[in-house]
Amino acid sequence: MDERAAAGSSVESVFREERGRLLASLVRRFGDLDLAEEVTSEAIEAALVHWPVDGVPARPGAWLMTTARRRAVDRLRRDQAYAARLAVLQVESDRADPAPPADALADLPDDRLQLFFTCTHPALADEDRAALTLRCLAGLTTPEVARAFLVPTATMAQRIVRAKKKIRQARIPFRVPGADELPDRLPGVLGVIYSIFTEGYAASSGPDLQRLDLAEEAIRLARILRRLLPAEREVAGLLALMLLIHARRDARTGPGGELVLLDDQDRSHWDRAAIEEGGALVVVALTGGPPGVYGVQAAIAALHDEAADVASTDWPQVVALYDVLLALAPSPVVALNRAVAVAMRDGPEAGLTLLDGLAGEARLRGYHPYAVARADLLQRLGRFPEAAAAYRMALETVGTDSEREHLRRRLDEVERAG
Repeated sequence: MDERAAAGSSVESVFREERGRLLASLVRRFGDLDLAEEVTSEAIEAALVHWPVDGVPARPGAWLMTTARRRAVDRLRRDQAYAARLAVLQVESDRADPAPPADALADLPDDRLQLFFTCTHPALADEDRAALTLRCLAGLTTPEVARAFLVPTATMAQRIVRAKKKIRQARIPFRVPGADELPDRLPGVLGVIYSIFTEGYAASSGPDLQRLDLAEEAIRLARILRRLLPAEREVAGLLALMLLIHARRDARTGPGGELVLLDDQDRSHWDRAAIEEGGALVVVALTGGPPGVYGVQAAIAALHDEAADVASTDWPQVVALYDVLLALAPSPVVALNRAVAVAMRDGPEAGLTLLDGLAGEARLRGYHPYAVARADLLQRLGRFPEAAAAYRMALETVGTDSEREHLRRRLDEVERAG
């Protein structure tokens, strides 16, 4: 590897680890996300020029920070109107949100925590929160974020601009919520991270079932949040849940990318280190107070991961945990998952009765996992024409090519059997 390639590799590594911290510190210092992004990019470009000649500095993150700050100061000196506007915004922010005492600041381990809560502020639209989080905290480029959401780059650029404009116009402060606000705001942060992971675990559309890059970014963001908020048990629960699900990634698809159901997965391909880490975090999430929704879901995932096979899974305990989850966060999707677990505990007829009781739920219309669950239970009961009809309904709304091919095979099976 030549010097420039080595330097490029170092910059990429530093960029991945330091970008969010660098960006957050600059936003806190200058109060402007656009300015912070621009000078961060300029610092990276400067590193690509200087490091091959001068060598990679002992503290590359500090080098990037110094360079970015100098670029920001130079820009503000050149553009007095811009500097004046930032000064006004800073004064307004200080009045609305006085600086905490020094001892409180000492307890704040990382400026990225401020950026987490800014990117996921409730004033922003849901789709804008996820896009801004990937752009600012995960460090994805706008084209990469666009690919993550399967929209044109121009559309995503407009979405990100809209989010930043909303932050400016609504005077959304770059700060960590107070202790009294945190319970209301933290679920929004966790929800954005989990939505990113969900799209990575089970893509909504496209050729592939999984998008591992998104799933891994979500886990990386959750690890950061866990370090920043170690006392928050639901942060531990979310990280546990994602690790326990992601541990199965290598067994979820076959050599050609085809879907492999849980019953048929080779569990020797599951990531045991991730399962152990996730299991330990489940204990943290469920200890010391009432359970949270992510902690309970993680406990369910742990029961699946710890079982030798589907038949030996502790289905009574899984159903009991879904009962807890329904009490905490009642929804048709949770009820659907509970019905599937009941079918494993008590037989397909019991599960189908529960599923049929959910038929009127608006949220489940067009939700293909509901049709797939009904089709599977009907198939197990030998009611093949009804199963075929349910598989056809699922095929109308399924998103990925791999799932579509799987459903076509199942449809062929029941049509031949019927």
